[in-house]
Amino acid sequence: MHTSRTIEILVGVFVAAGLAAFFMLAMKVSNISSFAEKDSYVVKASFDNIGGLKTRSPVRIGGVRIGRVTAIEYDDNKLEAIVTMHIYQKHARIPKDSAASIYTAGLLGEQYINLDPGGAEGFLKNGSVIEETQSAFVLERLIGRFLTQASGTGK
Repeated sequence: MHTSRTIEILVGVFVAAGLAAFFMLAMKVSNISSFAEKDSYVVKASFDNIGGLKTRSPVRIGGVRIGRVTAIEYDDNKLEAIVTMHIYQKHARIPKDSAASIYTAGLLGEQYINLDPGGAEGFLKNGSVIEETQSAFVLERLIGRFLTQASGTGK
């Protein structure tokens, strides 16, 4: 009787450890645990096309993650997508004339926002708007243009 009770306790500990490991893995994959909004400032940018950009997508400079996309909204007046980003406070020296582009990590990877620093003396601060943006590269649009041109030149 004593051995079956010990086995039940060991199985319970093993299951609990497995659930804890699964939870930690889920947190690591979703990157929820690595982002604290209280240590960041908000920057916005407008794009004609955001492709597959999602909330919680990374914001990078030179390949280094410096923040996250926290909201994506559509502006009915400008007919553009407004992307809200939280930039980590430790990266508070980003020139205010920086440009934002939407890139894809790898051939079919996730999309992210890349900031190209400008040369202005002032820096982005809470509530700043990035004026110079480049929309996402949409492969379907390029293929459509190629097919249209190929069918037009074949006649």
